[in-house]
Amino acid sequence: MANFGPLKIVYSEKFLLHDTGGGDHPETAARLEAIWDSLRNGPLAKSIEVLSPRKVERDLLLSVHSEAYIFRFEEACLSGMEMLGHPDNRISYDSYEVALLSAGASQSGIDFLENMEGSHRVFCCVRPPGHHSEKALALGFCFLNNVAIAAKYWQNAYGRKRIFILDFDAHHGNGIQEIFDEDPNVFYASIHEHPTFSFPGTGYEEDTGSGPGEGATMNIALPPGSTDTQVLRALEEKISQAIDRFQPECIIAAAGFDAHEYDDMSGLAYSTKVYGHIGTHLGAWADSYCEGRLLSILEGGYNLDVLGPCTEIFLGGLCLKM
Repeated sequence: MANFGPLKIVYSEKFLLHDTGGGDHPETAARLEAIWDSLRNGPLAKSIEVLSPRKVERDLLLSVHSEAYIFRFEEACLSGMEMLGHPDNRISYDSYEVALLSAGASQSGIDFLENMEGSHRVFCCVRPPGHHSEKALALGFCFLNNVAIAAKYWQNAYGRKRIFILDFDAHHGNGIQEIFDEDPNVFYASIHEHPTFSFPGTGYEEDTGSGPGEGATMNIALPPGSTDTQVLRALEEKISQAIDRFQPECIIAAAGFDAHEYDDMSGLAYSTKVYGHIGTHLGAWADSYCEGRLLSILEGGYNLDVLGPCTEIFLGGLCLKM
C-alpha cells in the first residue's frame, strides 16, 4: 500500500456560492463537490487537513489587477449583472466576494508552508479559476488571477523572489503570461493544446518573455490528440531542464485537469494516471530545489466523472513518500 505524507487543502464551502446560472455552463459548484467526493472516500482521506482561506489583501490584489477593473467587477456583481464582458464569464451577487476568497486562499497555504517544519503539500481547492484573467480583463471563467496573486504574495511576504510556475491546464494561461511577461524572477511554463486549435489562442512556443523577462517564459504547445507520452516527455526533458537552470525558491502548480481524454473542453487525450506522474515530478522538484515549498491551485477540469479521480491521483503523486 502506498504511503502518503500530510496534505493540507485550502477550502471553504463559500466557494460554492459563485453561481454561473446552471444550464450548459461548465464551471459550476459541482466541480468542487466531485473532487471532495473522491477525496473523502479514497486513500488520501486520512492525510487531509482543511485550512481556511482568507480574502486577498487589497494591496496584493492591486499588485496584479488594475483598480478600475476591480471596481467594475465588484459593481457588476452587486448590481445584479449576469456576466462580466462575455457570456463565458457568468456572475452572481456573491461572485465578487467568492473571487476575493479564492484569490486569497494562497495566502493561507503559503503561510502554512513557510511556518511548518518538514515536508507538507498544500492544494487550494478553489473556484472561480484564475489563469486566464489578465490585469484588466475577465476571460474564460476567470476573474482574479489566483496563481499570479500567489506568486506576488510569496515574493512580498516572505522574500522568495524566484518563483517557478508550472501550468498543466489544457489551455494556455494567457493571464499569468501577461502579468509576468517582463519579470525575470517568475518563470512561467505552460503545457497546453496548441493555440491554433484551442482557446484562448495564445501560448505559441516562440513566446518566451519580453525585455528583462526574455527567457523566463516557456510554452509547450501540444497537437490535438496528444497523450501521456507527449506530456511526460515535456516534463522529463524541457520542464526538468528549465527548473534546473532557473533554480527556483518555490513552485506554484496551476493544476488543470481538462486535458483528460474524456473532458470535451480540449482535444488532448491524457489518461487519469498521468496526473499522478505530474504530481510525483512536482513533489520531487519541490523537495530538490525548494525545501518542499510547493503550492498547487485548481484551474480547469469540467468532466465531473473524471475530475475527482484526476485530482485525487495528482495529489497522491504529490504526497507519495518514496
